[in-house]
Amino acid sequence: MADIVKQILAKPIQLTDQVVKAADDASSFKQECAEIKSKTEKLAALLRQAARASSDLYERPTRRIIDDTEQVLDKALALATKCRANGLMKRVFTIIPPTTFRKMSSQLENSIGDVSWLLRVSASATDRDDEYLGLPPIAANEPILCLIWEQIATLYTGSVEDRSDAAASLVSLARDNDRYGKLIIEEGGVVPLLKLVKDGRVEGQENAARAIGLLGRDPESVEHMILAGVCSVFAKVLKEGPMKVQAEVAWAVSELAANHPNCQDHFAQNNIIRLLVSHLAFETVQEHSKYTITSNKPMSIHSVVLESSNPIPKIDNNKGDEDENKQNYRQIPPPIGNQMHNVVTNTMAVKSQLKPTPPNNTKSSHSNTTQNHHQQQQQQQQQQQQHISLPGTSIKGREFEDSDTKTHMKAMAAKALWQLARGNSPICRSITESRALLCFAVLLEKGSGDVQFNSAMALMEITAVAEQDAELRRSAFKPNSHAAKAVVDQLLMIIGKADSDLLIPCVKAIGNLARTFRATETRIIGPLVGLLDEKEAEISREAAIALTKFACPENYLHLDHSKAIISEGGAKHLIQLVYFGEQIVQKSALILLCYIALNVPDSEALAQAEVLTVLEWASKQGNMVQDPIVDRILPEAKGRLELYQSRGSRGFH
Repeated sequence: MADIVKQILAKPIQLTDQVVKAADDASSFKQECAEIKSKTEKLAALLRQAARASSDLYERPTRRIIDDTEQVLDKALALATKCRANGLMKRVFTIIPPTTFRKMSSQLENSIGDVSWLLRVSASATDRDDEYLGLPPIAANEPILCLIWEQIATLYTGSVEDRSDAAASLVSLARDNDRYGKLIIEEGGVVPLLKLVKDGRVEGQENAARAIGLLGRDPESVEHMILAGVCSVFAKVLKEGPMKVQAEVAWAVSELAANHPNCQDHFAQNNIIRLLVSHLAFETVQEHSKYTITSNKPMSIHSVVLESSNPIPKIDNNKGDEDENKQNYRQIPPPIGNQMHNVVTNTMAVKSQLKPTPPNNTKSSHSNTTQNHHQQQQQQQQQQQQHISLPGTSIKGREFEDSDTKTHMKAMAAKALWQLARGNSPICRSITESRALLCFAVLLEKGSGDVQFNSAMALMEITAVAEQDAELRRSAFKPNSHAAKAVVDQLLMIIGKADSDLLIPCVKAIGNLARTFRATETRIIGPLVGLLDEKEAEISREAAIALTKFACPENYLHLDHSKAIISEGGAKHLIQLVYFGEQIVQKSALILLCYIALNVPDSEALAQAEVLTVLEWASKQGNMVQDPIVDRILPEAKGRLELYQSRGSRGFH
């Protein structure tokens, strides 16, 4: 930067010499030119002092101030040159108003003040000796710019305490006004803030991380921070920093990801996901290092056992969700004649024996040797897993942090994972391959406040991605998964209570998982149907939307689920919502009612509830039929009911 500053200063220094020479040669207005010369010489001395201190100068205000100074010197040179006119006629026709000299003198004074301020603001705190910097003339029309320059300069040259205070001041400015945040970024505040996050003391690190989070309010600003290296700095802190700072960094990650989702992959590439999961797992569940790692090495029998203990069915993605549901619900075991299946079965049988049978012959001795070999392999692998810990899982002293700090850390880690998971399949896969799902389940049960809420929101986003990604859905939420069962248990617990701020994200999460439940899973529908009778229209609407995902044709078990909704008394609640519900819930209730009518048109319960009458009434409501889904399925639902219920109505009376 020193070379850049010297280049910036070269031309104005040359101009000062030219102005001084032109003023010396003045043949008219000599007194005025002498004053210009005096002030120009003073300005020249300051510019040369700045050139000597170029390595310490803060570039952004240097550019602004020197550009303005150069323009003033150009005008001063032009004025002094006019005063060098020779001959009587030239002097007569060279008319210079007295106000011109006064104005030029004032402009030179302002340039002197600007350069003096630049030297002071770029000096170290010890050299400055707490001197009040004042306001440079250049910032008279925009005082906040001067304050921003001052704080950023302090970040570069100040003491540890001063840098922390400067970061806190930038936090206050960024929080108050979006434009101030833009100015902080434009004036080069991101780089010194990141340096403070990385190398400062705890309070300064916290302030700087908070400032980064507040500055990333739009995609352009976040992109600027990505290019400045925010991902690697945050990864280092999450791995090695104090927990209070880590919590602020996790919050900043959530802010940047929320305002610019394209940065999600940059964070993932810097191991931010696994570091956050590590913090989530700390004192929540047993810590682990199990992330899926593709390897070309041959698998040991023990590895085969581990892989086969939770088999993931191989499914051709082109076959669609129907094949997926058939695999999930029927759970067809592998062929008995399969050699690998026999190896796994035999090995697991050996593993389950508490005491090996003493060898009676050579064959049994060989078997026992093989068993011992397997046990040694297992022990070695367990030892390796113990030594291969996640980055950030062995931070010294974090177990001694106070409970509030630990709780805040978990809340911010969950919030960051929530924003990073949104709409991103690879990140969701990375999260679910860890023990994060189990962590979220535990935190939903035992956590409180932000920890619970952020965990619920993270699950909502992960399940939303899984709803669209069949591979993720099969791997992370297969029916025999312990973590998936724990998550569903907690979601249903919250839905069953129906009195929590977590209700809506939990309802959405269950709806997103609609295609993963078996027909025998009867406990899901009842709690959701119960929410149709809620006083809050938003809750009833989300319950209707979730139930629609069970009843729509895309769900392989839509017939079974539709019958379950009817048996739980859903029809009467839906009729009430269609007739008397608020506008935000009417359409959702009508769509669900149409799907149920399409699926089980011969239902006696629907006939007795006079659903056909409801659909006929709805078909005449302009605000409802304008919805494209209603317009598509309502006529068909009416036709199916007319066909079946008109024929079966004689049996109902």
